[in-house]
Amino acid sequence: MWRLHGDGYRIEPGQVVAPDERLAWVPTIGIGMQHVVAMFGATFLVPLITGFPPSTTLLFSGVGTILFLLITRNRVPSYLGSSFAFLAPIAAAQSAHGPAGALGGVVVAGVALAIFGLVVQVAGHGWVGALMPPMVTGTIVALIGLNLAPAAWNNVKGAPVTAFVTLLAIILSTVLLRGLLGRLSILIGVLVGYAVAGLRGEIDYTAIGDAAWFGAPQLMAPEFHVSVLGLFLPVVLVLVAENIGHVKSVAQMTDSSADALDHMIGRTLISDGLATTLAGAGGGSGTTTYAENIGVMAATKVYSTAAYWVAGFTAVGLAFLPKFGAAIQTVPVGVLGGAATILYGMIGVLGFRIWVEHRVDFGNPINLTTAAVALVIGIANYTWAPGQLVFEGIALGTGAALLIYHGMHAINRITGAVESEGHLTVGGSTNRAPEIADPTWDEPRG
Repeated sequence: MWRLHGDGYRIEPGQVVAPDERLAWVPTIGIGMQHVVAMFGATFLVPLITGFPPSTTLLFSGVGTILFLLITRNRVPSYLGSSFAFLAPIAAAQSAHGPAGALGGVVVAGVALAIFGLVVQVAGHGWVGALMPPMVTGTIVALIGLNLAPAAWNNVKGAPVTAFVTLLAIILSTVLLRGLLGRLSILIGVLVGYAVAGLRGEIDYTAIGDAAWFGAPQLMAPEFHVSVLGLFLPVVLVLVAENIGHVKSVAQMTDSSADALDHMIGRTLISDGLATTLAGAGGGSGTTTYAENIGVMAATKVYSTAAYWVAGFTAVGLAFLPKFGAAIQTVPVGVLGGAATILYGMIGVLGFRIWVEHRVDFGNPINLTTAAVALVIGIANYTWAPGQLVFEGIALGTGAALLIYHGMHAINRITGAVESEGHLTVGGSTNRAPEIADPTWDEPRG
């Protein structure tokens, strides 16, 4: 299935191990383990914050990765970890319908994403860029992160000292450590915060002692409620942006053109949609392609999908260690608060990063109005409840971004009141005179 690269142990300067190549199995397994470590710090925070069983989330993360590799025919190296875009809708759905109701929303989002991917596979991906230019995508990503800010503060209030130490450890490890360790700053910060919480007596270790060494993850069936649809469907647009960003990033690292893997975008969307559907059906969180693992590939120059098969099976294996899952569940609220403070903020700032990298022109009042209205709706968590449906800040902010941007452009084509840049493609600049000729697209993190 993979051609052996060179002698299987050395990568010559200027060379990379392509997706259809592999090193010898010993280094391949080692690199696969690195991918598990890289994704772990972000992936395990989602079940801790949402209350879902960590082992179950880990199981479907591994299974989803394997499914992704199968559907994309081993051509797109990627790990599917827990998506932060689901945090806010899961929290809102749980408050109304409990965990099972939230899982129903995850399933709906997964099915919608798979259908979206099927349409892209059949009709091509060009129309996606017209619907979601960087101006709109950046706004949606930003408002999702900033919408979560109150949740971070609620956790910090539970144990402010531990939260501060955790946050400080994440910040310092980012600038003190190099290479892979520097990319694991969130995981390192959580470990430091956990140690401090243990010294302060904030951790109950009883669950670890009671848990068995080996056992199947806890599964849970979803429940479906019409009222949660407005919470979860906007997440689909974020997952689309993340997948497109991942495909283009991988193509740019492994080929001379960022468009070399565009023909696989439909398959990646279908894969992620099916993986998310499967996770929601069994008690796990929704998945997405992970930027952390792109960092591992960039550092190692190994883009072999064989390493991702190792990572997927490793995650599945860890899911069958109940003591491991119990240990994760003992992470106290102060640690979560410290990690969430930077994590949620990073999601918001990554939306701004999309604007910056694509030279979005905020001198254009259409762009300015789109972002201004959508962000306030998202941050303040505006709510609208027509009948059984409930639309909160993320859904309303997403809808506002799409309607205002495209609506103002449609009207402006008639009036000509604003000099308009028109509808642009994903990865294109929204400034008529960009400072760089070919801006790159990086996926939103997690």
